Amino acid sequence: MRESRKGRRAAPLFLLTLGSLALGGGGRPTQPVLAGDLQIHDPTLLRVGTTYIALGTGYENVDGGTLRIKTSPDGISWTDAGTLGETQPAWVEKQLGTTPPNLWAPHLFARGGTTYLYYSASLFGKNTSAIGLMTNRNLDPRNPGKGWTDQGVVVTSREGDNFNAIDAARIDTPDGRAWLAFGSFWDGIKMRELDPVSGKLKVENGQLHSLASRGGGAVEAPSILRHGGHYYLFVSFDRCCAGLESTYRIMVGRSKNVTGPYVDREGVPMLRGGGSQLQATWGRFIGPGGQEALQGGGRGLLVYHYYDGDLGGTPQLQTATLRWGADGWPTLDPLPQGGPP
Repeated sequence: MRESRKGRRAAPLFLLTLGSLALGGGGRPTQPVLAGDLQIHDPTLLRVGTTYIALGTGYENVDGGTLRIKTSPDGISWTDAGTLGETQPAWVEKQLGTTPPNLWAPHLFARGGTTYLYYSASLFGKNTSAIGLMTNRNLDPRNPGKGWTDQGVVVTSREGDNFNAIDAARIDTPDGRAWLAFGSFWDGIKMRELDPVSGKLKVENGQLHSLASRGGGAVEAPSILRHGGHYYLFVSFDRCCAGLESTYRIMVGRSKNVTGPYVDREGVPMLRGGGSQLQATWGRFIGPGGQEALQGGGRGLLVYHYYDGDLGGTPQLQTATLRWGADGWPTLDPLPQGGPP
């Protein structure tokens, strides 16, 4: 229920943070200071060769509202790389009954030389929604907007359903299975099993798992990361997409099983509104959320957007290393200005 959403295997993403950290008081590292064109919403991130590729929600009624692309040689300095196409896939209008102002919340995933791109088509305040899939068998970091094949719809929702089919995030588990988490408002975050090769729903398993709920309140943007024998579910609580008035904040819970049940640090089930806060508004970093958690080289990374109070609430890209405590729970470094996460 959002307001306005403005071929090679991926290399380890932990390299993004090495040699790029600012220092806070007492020499403690902070989240990196990023530069260049950082305007993005609901970011997803992938490293291909030596290039970092980020995709985000399209700009409303600009370039067909298609997904925006940014690239970087080092994960620090970013350049706009245009859009993924100039028109939305034909199935979107047919599914929704109209062409929405923009596509939302992309998610990049690499497996076996193929890059999978999940994305959302929806209308504000409605759960007449769909998650689509594109694939690319040879993603060229010099031209990341090319080579994509649209695979159509993965999962849909409609009025009367208790979930909203947006905000997709895929995770493959060590047993060879693949899963898609998704959801926003309504009854919260859901999960379905995928065929790991096609990236589509697994026909043999139609079970819809429930992962997190706030009883119709704001919980969305799921992302799941496996670490140390647990699966960690990252979500965004509260108000998105309102610029300086945004109250988004990043929350986390964990489970021994990918399908849950997930609980927060205090043991409160995420299905009952639980969630431990990782980052909220501080200083000019307003409404952080729309996050994605990634793993590589033994390190975890969180990529997210915030609304910059110094830029009138423009959404901006930020990354942060996930630090794992002795208790197994993640924390983030302080923000670049030295404030708390």
